[in-house]
Amino acid sequence: MTDKPNILMIMADQLAPQALSFYGNTVCKTPHLDRLAAASVVFDNAYCNHPVCVPSRASMMSGRLTPAIEVWDNACALASGQPTLAHHLRHLGYHTVLSGKMHFIGPDQLHGFEERTVTDVYPSGFDWVADWEAGPAFVPSATGLNGVVDAGPAARTLQEDFDEEVAHAAVQTIYDLARRGKDAGPWFQIASFTSPHTPFVAGRKYWDRYDPDEIDLPKVGTLPFDDLDHASRALFFAHGRHRHRVTEDDLRRARHGYYAMISFLDDKVGEILAALKASGQADNTVVLFCADHGEMLGERGMWFKQSFYEWSARVPLMVSAPQRYAPRRVQDCVSLVDLLPTLVGIGGGEVSLPCDGESLEPALTGGATRDLVISDYYGIGPCVPYRMVRQGQFKLIYTHNHPDLLFNLKADPDELQNLAVDPTHDETLQRLKSILLDGWDPDEIDQQIRTSQAERLFLKTTPGTPEDWDFVARIGDETRYVRRGSGGVDGTKANRRLPKVEPIAAHFPELSQEDVAAIIAGRVTLPSYLSEDRQDVGNS
Repeated sequence: MTDKPNILMIMADQLAPQALSFYGNTVCKTPHLDRLAAASVVFDNAYCNHPVCVPSRASMMSGRLTPAIEVWDNACALASGQPTLAHHLRHLGYHTVLSGKMHFIGPDQLHGFEERTVTDVYPSGFDWVADWEAGPAFVPSATGLNGVVDAGPAARTLQEDFDEEVAHAAVQTIYDLARRGKDAGPWFQIASFTSPHTPFVAGRKYWDRYDPDEIDLPKVGTLPFDDLDHASRALFFAHGRHRHRVTEDDLRRARHGYYAMISFLDDKVGEILAALKASGQADNTVVLFCADHGEMLGERGMWFKQSFYEWSARVPLMVSAPQRYAPRRVQDCVSLVDLLPTLVGIGGGEVSLPCDGESLEPALTGGATRDLVISDYYGIGPCVPYRMVRQGQFKLIYTHNHPDLLFNLKADPDELQNLAVDPTHDETLQRLKSILLDGWDPDEIDQQIRTSQAERLFLKTTPGTPEDWDFVARIGDETRYVRRGSGGVDGTKANRRLPKVEPIAAHFPELSQEDVAAIIAGRVTLPSYLSEDRQDVGNS
């Protein structure tokens, strides 16, 4: 391997490491990822820095925590003046290519990449601005539990269409780059998929890889509403749990679909790695696999992301270059913000500009890291600044103006015992809170976010034709993918499912924002049809 190896980053969307066999799952089938993991340095405690797509990816690409770049939600633009990983690697002589989803918002759809080979799947405008003034149940993308209760097999899905293109473009790029010859310099490519993001619908080929009787149930069942923390109560409504009943059958089908989508993704990874080997570039390429955030998958009765519980905030992360790094497992806490300085270091450079990450190169060669993660969340749901710090075995979750949550993940991996109320852990609580609050003023952050939301909502509602910044790689893609379809994200994806299915109507009546706020605050109780008759798994 040369001093400047090629770098291939393969990225999944909404993939929880707990669903993968090389992280201990006994159901999901991923032979290609398993072989890659066996030849990799695998990070067992890797986290995203913001558990939702746009901010997580902006943070990863910039090497900055989201408050530093003011990317608060899924309708915030990363400033064109912000250097990214692609810019850094170009300074080191790398040719940079992006194949697939990155969900850049605004007119800059490259952010340092010299090539983009695939149309992005989501809108690049201010369509999905969070609005804290509208309350916890406001969801600009209209996402709800239809992606769960409508789970099942299909002949073909929109996400399979997209991810087939991502894999094809990534493979073609690998061969095109090999044709340049060794003297052309190193390359960096991101192949970014949309699987296994909701809705949990998979092609029959992958659905049939699993026996329904093999599908496991969540380790932690649905928790009583009165026992939920503020953020979880808010997400209960933001995720539409007050509109749909999720039965055990729904739960098993959703998890079945999720595993099947991961197996589909695994095959795409196998195609890319096969092309890397066939092109003669495998021995001189560092391969990295990760995701932008996790998926709760019914744990605690919760779905999707936007939470700091482990299934939402943790991500898979492995780096494979056996001739350079001996395969091993790393227990230190790391995060996606660490990837920029790591890959710049692998490329032979150093980061001289502001950066919140720390290189993982010492861990790749058997050493230690700073063992620290900070993650933020400022999107739908809680409507207050929400932050997490993890160091060693302890995790602190801070929800502004609400009780703290402190967990010992070594003793309590399911996060069921809040140690913040235990005086014997006060020293740990105060130490982590000092780290969390260092340079971060929640009142100031709250004002910045509300001002940003108001400005972007003003732009979004300006009369006339809105700006069209969507990146389109080929004619017709502007209407093929999610973009601004009616019915929200999951509704648009379902409309492109073959054969089409009629979405399951809401089981329960809608609640007003005033009722939602009163229920979250505990001023009134949850309606009886939600607390007594839901028939959710874990409420027996």
